[in-house]
Amino acid sequence: MALLVLSGVIALAVGGCGCVVWAARGGPRWTRTVSAVTVAAAELVNSAGRRNRSWGLTRGGDSDD
Repeated sequence: MALLVLSGVIALAVGGCGCVVWAARGGPRWTRTVSAVTVAAAELVNSAGRRNRSWGLTRGGDSDD
């Protein structure tokens, strides 16, 4: 079951990346919509990862004590 979910997530990510490239080359309107959603999701994931890294550092994750 986990493999099926992971495969679905990977397929959505690859499809979203394809739409970003297609929209940049002047694709149809729906590709621009999917592209905007894909870029927004990537920014959310990136900011969440940044918060986790900074939290680990401030909580003593990589200190020289």
